[in-house]
Amino acid sequence: MTDTPISHPSPPLAPHGAGGGLAAVLFDMDGTLLDSEVLWAEAEKEVCADLGYVWGDADHHRNLGSHIEAVAAYIAERATRPVSAGHVATLLVDNLRGRLNNGAPPRPGATRLLAEVAASPVPAALVTSTYRHLIRPAFGPLGTHHFDTVVAGDEVDGRNKPHPEPYLRAVARLGVAPGHCVALEDSATGARSALAAGCVTVVVGTSLTVPEGVHTAASLEDLDLDRLHALIG
Repeated sequence: MTDTPISHPSPPLAPHGAGGGLAAVLFDMDGTLLDSEVLWAEAEKEVCADLGYVWGDADHHRNLGSHIEAVAAYIAERATRPVSAGHVATLLVDNLRGRLNNGAPPRPGATRLLAEVAASPVPAALVTSTYRHLIRPAFGPLGTHHFDTVVAGDEVDGRNKPHPEPYLRAVARLGVAPGHCVALEDSATGARSALAAGCVTVVVGTSLTVPEGVHTAASLEDLDLDRLHALIG
């Protein structure tokens, strides 16, 4: 697949909102804003060990960006003793909750970019496959006050990423057109969701193959509001 880099200098920019410009920034959570993928990997590894399956890097990468029900079903199929996907999901959530006492550390550039967007007229949404009750603990001291709306993984009627429903709900709540929104993701699964919803999509900090038509950036440190505005149109 062909990646479209955004590491080149930005073109001259119009003022925010001019000519139907950037209408909203849509943030994924795990691996994009928060360095929580390692916590998920630890939870997955421990739950699998208890179920008689050795969880490796290949398993983690295969499930990167997937919603918890899909990961739980994947584990249940490989467990050496009979277990339901629903029970595996409960084990994963309980295990992760125990690892979030101090929140997950923010990814490089996340705190600055969130603050920059929050201080601007451009609204922000959090669009995550993580369950609602885990979001606030995951953000810890960073807080969730930066977002105008939050779409959680247990609130989309089972139509989780890569289905476009999470992003469609976010733009509907904000009252904006998806084609004038930039979605920031870290996985091909999340990118497919955002693209299917019609959003301009940037995948940040991954060496994995991403869908065609997606922009890439090495880090959130390479992004600012002007750069995101330049992607629209």
